[in-house]
Amino acid sequence: MKKLIFIFVLLGLFSCSDYIDKPKNLISKDVMAEIIADLAINDQAIFVYPDKNMEAGTRAVLKAHKVKSEDFVESFKYYVIKEEMDGIASDAQEILVKKDPKAEKYIKDKLKQNGTVIPLVR
Repeated sequence: MKKLIFIFVLLGLFSCSDYIDKPKNLISKDVMAEIIADLAINDQAIFVYPDKNMEAGTRAVLKAHKVKSEDFVESFKYYVIKEEMDGIASDAQEILVKKDPKAEKYIKDKLKQNGTVIPLVR
């Protein structure tokens, strides 16, 4: 009887290995970081053009990377649940700094104001 209970406990432990299944069209971490960096740039455009529809910009970013919105959402959920989004966000931040060196000064100033430190390097 004890062996039977032990077998069921082991089966229960090994059958629940993941909370979420890997999406069929999972976007790689590098592409995800590039998309997030471009979306951050698009998000800042609302300050320059406050009356414009930013949804078109989001669609343009996804189209430029040849990614469907459903695939992006599913990949985003997957990486968040797998707790890999912090690394992807750091990579996106590095991409933004490479695109605009002035962004590094802005990031450092914001960190001093907020008092929190977001690491650029893992």
